[in-house]
Amino acid sequence: SCLVTNTHGVGPVETQVQYSTTYHMHSEDYMIQEEDWDRDLLLDPAWEKQQRKTFTAWCNSHLRKAGTQIENIEEDFRNGLKLMLLLEVISGERLPKPDKGKMRFHKIANVNKALDFICSKGVKLVSIGAEEIVDGNTKMTLGMIWTIILRFAIQDISVEETSAKEGLLLWCQRKTAPYRNVNVQNFHISWKDGLALCALIHRHRPDLIDYSKLRKDDPIGNLNTAFDVAEKFLDIPKMLDAEDIVNTPKPDEKAIMTYVSCFYHAFAGAEQAETAANRICKVLAVNQENEKLMEEYEKLASELLEWIRRTIPWLENRVAEQTMRAMQQKLEDFRDYRRVHKPPRVQEKCQLEINFNTLQTKLRLSNRPAFMPSEGKMVSDIANAWKGLEQVEKGYEEWLLTEIRRLERLDHLAEKFKQKCALHESWTAGKEDLLSQKDYESASLMEIRALMRKHEAFESDLAAHQDRVEQIAAIAQELNELDYHDAATVNARCQGICDQWDNLGTLTQKRRDALERVEKLWETIDQLYLEFAKRAAPFNNWMDGAMEDLQDMFIVHSIEEIQSLITAHEQFKATLPEADKERMATLGIHNEILKIAQTYGIKLSGINPYTNLTSQDITTKWETVKQLVPHRDQMLQEEVARQQANERLRRQFAAQANVIGPWIQTKMEEIGHISVDMAGSLEDQMNQLKQYEQNIINYKSNIDKLEGDHQLIQEALIFDNKHTNYTMEHIRVGWEQLLTTIARTINEVENQILTRDAKGISQEQLNEFRASFNHFDRKRNGMMDPDDFRACLISMGYDLGEVEFARIMTLVDPNNTGVVTFQAFIDFMTRETAETDTAEQVMASFKILASDKTYITVEELRRELPPEQAEYCISRMTKYVGADSVPGALDYISFSSALYGESDL
Repeated sequence: SCLVTNTHGVGPVETQVQYSTTYHMHSEDYMIQEEDWDRDLLLDPAWEKQQRKTFTAWCNSHLRKAGTQIENIEEDFRNGLKLMLLLEVISGERLPKPDKGKMRFHKIANVNKALDFICSKGVKLVSIGAEEIVDGNTKMTLGMIWTIILRFAIQDISVEETSAKEGLLLWCQRKTAPYRNVNVQNFHISWKDGLALCALIHRHRPDLIDYSKLRKDDPIGNLNTAFDVAEKFLDIPKMLDAEDIVNTPKPDEKAIMTYVSCFYHAFAGAEQAETAANRICKVLAVNQENEKLMEEYEKLASELLEWIRRTIPWLENRVAEQTMRAMQQKLEDFRDYRRVHKPPRVQEKCQLEINFNTLQTKLRLSNRPAFMPSEGKMVSDIANAWKGLEQVEKGYEEWLLTEIRRLERLDHLAEKFKQKCALHESWTAGKEDLLSQKDYESASLMEIRALMRKHEAFESDLAAHQDRVEQIAAIAQELNELDYHDAATVNARCQGICDQWDNLGTLTQKRRDALERVEKLWETIDQLYLEFAKRAAPFNNWMDGAMEDLQDMFIVHSIEEIQSLITAHEQFKATLPEADKERMATLGIHNEILKIAQTYGIKLSGINPYTNLTSQDITTKWETVKQLVPHRDQMLQEEVARQQANERLRRQFAAQANVIGPWIQTKMEEIGHISVDMAGSLEDQMNQLKQYEQNIINYKSNIDKLEGDHQLIQEALIFDNKHTNYTMEHIRVGWEQLLTTIARTINEVENQILTRDAKGISQEQLNEFRASFNHFDRKRNGMMDPDDFRACLISMGYDLGEVEFARIMTLVDPNNTGVVTFQAFIDFMTRETAETDTAEQVMASFKILASDKTYITVEELRRELPPEQAEYCISRMTKYVGADSVPGALDYISFSSALYGESDL
């Protein structure tokens, strides 16, 4: 309640009065009693002058915020309007609507509203009545203003559990303690020489005063320096006169306290602003670093995805080249891709995953929302794109090898086709003209019979060549099925041979019909010529076939295949003695003809009427066959040597692959055990893992050597290896998985170190967490099932219901994988045991910078924060739209919430 006692009949200024103020501070357990002026004492005129000037300046320093001021302190408050306005400005609250009339009772009503408001703030007013203020009583007016100053400017000052006057005095003593000639013990004579005020300014703003040049014997100069600097640079109006303070034996304590309290609020507010600015800078620095990491992730992810996007069409291109040389160049380009272009991208992919995990850990440790990359740039998206690349890559390599085999087969078939066609065309040359002759019309009987036998021999020869024609057609068909690039030429040549062969068949049949018609007219036949012709023709065909087989090209891929050819060749050689007997028998017929001719004196024409073959033809071809046999032997032995060399390459590759493959598998299993069973500090574990990683990297030379052997195998066109189940692709994939696994394990330990250092978790706590995790990791695979995780939490003292456990599972297993990893377990436990900054703390810091306003201006941000952080806030804060908004006002509340993911920037 407010007690107002009216003292009637108060005289002029020199009248003896008493006023008393009592402050009840509701937030403390004690009460401060301030000055009680004895009614019998007169107010010192010098003090009154100082109070009048000081209180007037203090009131104007607040009234100017409302666009007004006072000239005479006892006159301008008489109607109560400016008094109510003053209380509204310094309290920030609205008072009841004032009476607008000019009558005395209107003024008294307004003053009483002001006094009631003062009472509502816990101040008990004694002997100060509205009538005295309305009547312009100087003493009462000064007493009332001092009451307001005490309540709103001095009461809230607190230093080490001392408040109000004692707190303000202690603050002054501490701030001026290091300065010479300054000894603050009170609020009157300790301030007369001006050095204490200059020391306060220099302590907080050394750039404004050169304290070393001040002299104790120049009190007026010192005081005026302090007054001028405070008014110009600190926005503290000049409330005192230097001459009044110096010429007064004991300056007025209330005036000094009022003026000094302005310095406290100016400098104490700056210290709070500095602290708030530091907090904001710290929060913004974390946010800027995280944004930089996000930008780096987006850039690296975009580049990697773009490379994959450009590479896949190249690998999907299945347009085959027409020559073996061009296809081998494609294979060489693919090898360059595997050796040169892909390995750096594998490293980028691994580094991208590590950077993503590190960023998420930092965001979690700084109480920020998890980073969500742009659409299509998630780690899973990159993994899927990479998987698609490897699938296309595997298909591309298989296609290359298949195409090379196809071209190799095509080249072989094309050459074989040309050879057989050349032999056939050589044999058929002139046959059509021969069959078209009508020489039998003018021939003798013997000649007719000779022509008939000759024709029979030709038919036998023709039938023997039927197989070659079928072979030519079969080869041409296979070349078409394998999409031979010059199939048109092959088809045209094959069609020409087939058409000619049909024509030969027709002509042969016509000639036989003609000879049979005249055969009955002729009886003489030379049996020996006929027998020679019949035996020589098959033997000649056999030699032709033997020469063709001995010159036949072959292609094999294994020792077994070449051995099969050698066996066939040996079998052929075993038939040579029998063939030689046939040769001798055939030549014997010819010798018998010569013998009969010589014996009976028959003059021979030298031409066998039944065949064009001569004994010289048989002898020449036989010599050719004998020369081709050793040549064939040499070719087969050279191929044996080549296949043996290929077999050595297979065994050499298999010997290394059968060691490297199990070694990689063993290391993968060891890493899995290490991540669970490692002991010691995290730094020791990190050193152990990095040493383990170095040992793995040192093994790279074995992989490179195996790559070299693999290249030799491919260059030798070796397509299978029965000595090992490991291919180079298996080794590459295993090696890349091994490097990625050890890198991820190291990253997990690094994240644990970040978590420990950021959250203040001790090594003993981490060891306890690991021991609990390992105990319930029953499968020893670095993961716990939900039931094991529930048992682990219960063992650590958690009282879990179904709803609470479900909530915890969404934290440790957000993707519903059905398992809890050690990293997720550590993150959960550190959240349970540590604290981080909150959005509310950042809002409170901004509120201090904004002088308790709900918005902040651009000027305040640039004044209180470093330039980089200030511009960062200005560019991201939205415009404030409250009823009390001013031009340039910014909304720091929504900005603070957005920093922690509670709203959108």
